[in-house]
Amino acid sequence: MSTLNYLLVFILAYLIGSFPTGVLVGKIFFHEDIRNFGSGNIGTTNSFRVMGPIAGSAVLVIDVLKGTLATDLPLIFHLKGPKYLLLIAGACAILGHTFSIFLKFKGGKAVATSAGVFLGYNLKFFGLCAVVFLPMLFITSYVSLSSLVSIVIIFICSFWFHDIFLTIITGIMMVLLFVRHRSNIKRLINHEENIVPFGLWYWYKKSHGLLNSKSKINK
Repeated sequence: MSTLNYLLVFILAYLIGSFPTGVLVGKIFFHEDIRNFGSGNIGTTNSFRVMGPIAGSAVLVIDVLKGTLATDLPLIFHLKGPKYLLLIAGACAILGHTFSIFLKFKGGKAVATSAGVFLGYNLKFFGLCAVVFLPMLFITSYVSLSSLVSIVIIFICSFWFHDIFLTIITGIMMVLLFVRHRSNIKRLINHEENIVPFGLWYWYKKSHGLLNSKSKINK
């Protein structure tokens, strides 16, 4: 194992994670900065909310792939070493997304990028994440609530995979997600959190005229 090679890989993983997908999509295709709309976040949820499903889906896919690509960099470059180094590379991508060098060390909440890390490291674990997160999102229509509850369940389930490094990284992700979602937690408590435009709770509120108007980018 070459320490220098892995150091370079970790730096590259951070830079990949730092790629500001939502900001670039907003500026290139809508000529606006997504940070000035909706929640001000650069990630998937706000992208769906202010730029629509096509742009939001593009941001989602790219942000997931950022985590997957960064995690698998040691494999791509045929570097030898223990498997947990893939998780370290993935963690660097998460840090990059959260504290992007291209956005003055500000960024998103890294939910999609974290999912990409799990996809690149362990497909079965990624499947578990999807099975936990997606039904919860469909029921609640809250990405923030679904993310926070899911990461706790996923952290507990990680012990069944008998991979201490996976459990450690998942635990770190859990702490980071709760820290980055502080404002969302306050809005959830005050019943002020925004919902995504699909799911049971969204359809219920829409049918009863309970939806609030949201800030969108004019196309």
